[in-house]
Amino acid sequence: MKNSNPNSARVRRAVTRGLVTVTAVASVTAVAASPQAAIAAPPAAPAAAAGIGTTDTQRVDAAAVVRLDPSPDVLLLSDHDFIHALWQKARDGGETFDAVRQAAEAAMSSESPDDHVRFIVTGIHEAYAVDKQREKDKADAARAARLAKSQALIAIGIPSSPDLLDLSDDNFIRAVMRHEAAGPEVRAAAATALAGEPTAWQEFIANGAREAHQRDVANELKELEEKDRAEAERRKEIAARTNTAALFRITPTEAMLALSDDNFIRELLRVAPADAKGSELFAAAQRAVLSPDPAVWKQFIHTGAEEAYKKDDEARRKQIAEANRRLAIQIQAAAEKTGVQPNLVAAAKKALAGTDEDVARFLLEGQHRAKRQSFQPASGKPAGFYVRQSSPDAGEAFIAPLSAASKQADREDGTWIVVPALNGQPGCWSFESTRKLGHYLTHKDLRVRMAASDNSTQFRKDATWCAKKGLSGSGTSFESAGQPGRFLREYYGDLYVANKSAKNRFDVEKDFAQDASWKIVTPLAR
Repeated sequence: MKNSNPNSARVRRAVTRGLVTVTAVASVTAVAASPQAAIAAPPAAPAAAAGIGTTDTQRVDAAAVVRLDPSPDVLLLSDHDFIHALWQKARDGGETFDAVRQAAEAAMSSESPDDHVRFIVTGIHEAYAVDKQREKDKADAARAARLAKSQALIAIGIPSSPDLLDLSDDNFIRAVMRHEAAGPEVRAAAATALAGEPTAWQEFIANGAREAHQRDVANELKELEEKDRAEAERRKEIAARTNTAALFRITPTEAMLALSDDNFIRELLRVAPADAKGSELFAAAQRAVLSPDPAVWKQFIHTGAEEAYKKDDEARRKQIAEANRRLAIQIQAAAEKTGVQPNLVAAAKKALAGTDEDVARFLLEGQHRAKRQSFQPASGKPAGFYVRQSSPDAGEAFIAPLSAASKQADREDGTWIVVPALNGQPGCWSFESTRKLGHYLTHKDLRVRMAASDNSTQFRKDATWCAKKGLSGSGTSFESAGQPGRFLREYYGDLYVANKSAKNRFDVEKDFAQDASWKIVTPLAR
């Protein structure tokens, strides 16, 4: 019995031929093409030594940024190809080299030798400075988060330990909630935080736990005050001092708690951790202790320290948020120039229009998923058809009907990750399979298919597609870097690299411009 699977090559071709015949005269839907996509890729360098405007020293210095130990062959590459080698190392380095990777992609998209030289000599170092600052900000934030856990434990009266501090935020909150030192307000605040997003967990650790404990103490003192006002006042002072000491990450001794207000603040300043000395908290303590007014000392212990700490916390968050937004703006600007990553542009804009947490989430994971795109005929005919591959057909690529209701695997087969050209050619791109990472849209014997990269020079060329203004006047056309003059074309549903002047059956001139023009659309598989 013959295979009746709608994704099989035989059935699919029969169905598609019928649809294509019915829609032979297709109307063309206007789609704006990127100016960048209209720029023809320059011819390959005729020799390894061509296009070199930088010295070996400059190249070695640039390579050191991304931990690349350049071989003699790499040092003989043209400036553009050398940047591509740097970009590959930056890409493999992940988030650590985000700014470097973005700057390298911008440099590779330029056809100006001056831009290539500028990136190698200064641009990569400037971008790495941005990456280093972001890494420092992230490390500071991670350290601050760990210190906030320590402060919460001290304030509540829970003994601190490395095991507790190493817990994830949600598990740390659970540990606090279960501890006998946690009062009703702390347990209730912890439960509320756990029911929320990670930002709620962080807020509980940074401020909520201490504030809830203060409410527990206030409730206890209110009951005590009716019986023993003097004892209630004494405990109130101890609680305020313990909380202030916790902000300095200090567990106060009985001797410290017995000091006068001004001497208590002096002791905090004396034993404060070195990293606290540049903070607003430390400065506020200094200003308070220099005052001759006892009311100022008391105000600092009871409310001033908390206010200063929150200013420090807000400043830390703002610094990280600003750095994240700068990088997101850079990613958006670079994607807009490509003309082939509208989903990434839209995702960056959406994140930037949202909260600081939205931007951080975009940088952490969203930007990589947003590089996904799907492709449809620019004419819109046949309606609902997308470029996809078929594993049962040895990775052959074709156009087929897909929708949001299709199986997840089918939608992934119709979704591609747009990455810089594997062969490093400006204005060109490679399309990686969403379903099979490391597999790319390429061609063999002029038939387009998906295949695993063997990292050979020929594969990198064949898996590179140069974006041009749509031959039909709309959308985008993709010229093969491995077969210059041949374009990605749909012919009776199958995909080929075709040239209307050649003599293969799929090279026929009729409908060539229409069949070789594509619309870049929202990815089927997000």
